[in-house]
Amino acid sequence: MSEQTLLIVEDDLGLQSQLRWNFEQYKVLVADDRESAIAAVKRNQPAVVTLDLGLPPDPGGVSEGFATLSEILTIAPTTKVIVITGNDDQVNPVKAIGLGAYDFYQKPIEPETLSFVVERAFRLYRLEEENRQFRRMHITNPLVGVIAASPEMHEVCRMVERLAPTDITVLLLGESGTGKEVLARALHALSPRSKKPFVAVNAAAIPDSLLESELFGFEKGAFTGATQQTKGKFELADGGTFFLDEIGDIPLSLQPKLLRVLQERVIERVGGRQPIKVDVRLICATHQNLTKLISEGKFREDLYFRINEMIINIPPLRERTGDVVVLARAFLDKFVHQMRRTNILGFSHGALAAMEAYHWPGNVRELEHKVKRAVVMASGPLIEAKDLELAPGEFKRRLWSLREARDMAERQAICAALSEAGENVTKAAEILEITRPTLYALLSKFNLKI
Repeated sequence: MSEQTLLIVEDDLGLQSQLRWNFEQYKVLVADDRESAIAAVKRNQPAVVTLDLGLPPDPGGVSEGFATLSEILTIAPTTKVIVITGNDDQVNPVKAIGLGAYDFYQKPIEPETLSFVVERAFRLYRLEEENRQFRRMHITNPLVGVIAASPEMHEVCRMVERLAPTDITVLLLGESGTGKEVLARALHALSPRSKKPFVAVNAAAIPDSLLESELFGFEKGAFTGATQQTKGKFELADGGTFFLDEIGDIPLSLQPKLLRVLQERVIERVGGRQPIKVDVRLICATHQNLTKLISEGKFREDLYFRINEMIINIPPLRERTGDVVVLARAFLDKFVHQMRRTNILGFSHGALAAMEAYHWPGNVRELEHKVKRAVVMASGPLIEAKDLELAPGEFKRRLWSLREARDMAERQAICAALSEAGENVTKAAEILEITRPTLYALLSKFNLKI
């Protein structure tokens, strides 16, 4: 469907000419009856249609106009149809809106006013089309819960896919808020253990004095308040996956017990004497520099070598080409439906520029919180930079050379096309309207892998 195509359905030749001249910034098509209008819609799928209800063979009535409206919306339900009616017409505009017309305009035609209505229709169409494209991209994403269009995150996703079927212990490294638990869940979901439990513990969120009993459980009477035998998280994860987040915060005194789990796959409850076998796959994560903690005597080197059989480095949001906008639109869609604020259609250009220029120290988690707040605070159909608590002029980008700008645009377009095409090169080439050899050359140029 062409985002810049306007179809004018009008049988008055003088008015046709006036409207064609008035909308010369668009690709304008003209039809003078229902048959030619439907043929134009089928052939060109215009984004916006202006439709005079008084069409032959019933120019004095509205039956032919309403029939044309219904047929257009059946063929192209996302097209925005603006119905043009007589100046004393009160009933038919309401009926047209009820049938699915986007808006109506009453004669006599004032070119400037009608231009405003048409431009608003084009803007709404573009926003809805961006949302549809995002949903298609999201569907083709191979990892449950992961939203990404950047080559950096696609490489991470490919690593997850390769490691998921194994029982290798994986260490996820990345700043806070980059989505380490989301990737841990994806590793579990794609593994043979997917039907067994996934148990997650954040070591930084549990006091040191309680962490041992939380992980390993305790026997009745092991300490004051231990009134019954209780299983720990390792036992609850038996047969499945245990995700230990912020492993760098595990106290040194507890690390030998964790090392034993990895070496022998056995645990002992607090106050217990009997070793208990557990079958778990361990995935660990941290935002800390573990080698630095080792040099400071705060982390055991033998434990480090056990947990880093494979390392996945998760890039911060600021280093993920194009992901900020993709994620922001995903969060917007989520919160608009949750809060029933369906009048919000998208982000303004200023908001998009501010998001792309911002450093995002809190990464994906910070972006999610800002979009959620913006959905609550927005007063119009578009979320502005101020709704996100981002000032448009606060973040200045460096100026790029034309070559840098062109390369960046090409790279982002290729990544988006590959994502939408499910990494099928032939389909991606069709989306980009280039040949397969040209696409392969560009993939090589930008060091992108399929």
